Amino acid sequence: MQSARGRRGLDRSRGSWLRRSAVGIAAAMLLPFGATVMGTGATASAAFNPAAFDFWVDSGMGPIKSRVLRAADGNTNRVVYVLDGLRAPENLNGWEIETNIPEVLAGQNINVVMPVGGMSSFYADWNAPSEFFGVPAGSGSSTGSGGLDGFAGGPGKSYRYQWETFLTNNLRWALRERLGFNPNRNGAFGLSMGGSAALTLAAYHPDQFSFAGSFSGYLNNSAPGMREAIRMAMMDAGGYNVDSMAPPWGPQWLHMDPFVFAPNLVRNGTRLWIAAASGLPSATDGPSFNTLNGMELEALALANTRAFQVRMATLGGGNAVYSFPPYGIHAWNNWSDEALRMLPDLSAHIG
Repeated sequence: MQSARGRRGLDRSRGSWLRRSAVGIAAAMLLPFGATVMGTGATASAAFNPAAFDFWVDSGMGPIKSRVLRAADGNTNRVVYVLDGLRAPENLNGWEIETNIPEVLAGQNINVVMPVGGMSSFYADWNAPSEFFGVPAGSGSSTGSGGLDGFAGGPGKSYRYQWETFLTNNLRWALRERLGFNPNRNGAFGLSMGGSAALTLAAYHPDQFSFAGSFSGYLNNSAPGMREAIRMAMMDAGGYNVDSMAPPWGPQWLHMDPFVFAPNLVRNGTRLWIAAASGLPSATDGPSFNTLNGMELEALALANTRAFQVRMATLGGGNAVYSFPPYGIHAWNNWSDEALRMLPDLSAHIG
């Protein structure tokens, strides 16, 4: 009975979301977005993998670190980019910190590239460095409290984020020149922010990416209220300004919206793995405030993902696999399980 009541509650929540004003939605979602976009468990210590190595590449943002884990059989043909979530730290990629998925991929003879950093970037090329009211970042100190961090320094504040260019140009060719990695028919997948970014990369760079996976991604960013929800999320995750990323409803914003660029994915024939769980906690999600937040956030991701599924169907797209587990919240245990489900399909469509 509890599960049934929870499901009905989520259905009512999604229905009321559609009826709220954009500002009301954003305010209601401030805490869930900020608290759970990188997982719902206790803060983890960095799980440094000594088998991986640092790979530094110069870019328009300065030197950027990625972590690379070589395929077990030594091949250089099969490559996947593993993308982080909104709170991406500057030391290691979240997939290395929180999961053993990189090791599993390498064991399946896939070279793993883990870009490090890019908090709140959506792995996009931004319009400008992040600042508010024309005040340059660095005039305040980091407090760990959302909006106040908007005036603190940090990545993407003294310079303009150029992550799409980095991933599809600087890093791509450096991997080929220095490691011999195949620059074509690569894979990319990620969680939340990284999920929508993986689809963006594949939509506009089909020669590089033949496979893209989105776990709990926000795939309908131009839906009512979504921009303001993202605004609040980015404020809470490091104090970033969505208006510095892309002006409202302009070409740069639409460039980042999977619902809008879905025709590219159909035309390219990109193999897609699109996943979002129900928002109902699994047996490993204990009762906590973070679990509640993760439930709400995953319910929104599910609504976005279902909308994207309908959009793809109207376009005649038969190139996507959809995974909708009956249990799972916006958390690393959900994403780790999904990566294992995706692995055979990823392996079959790269290299």
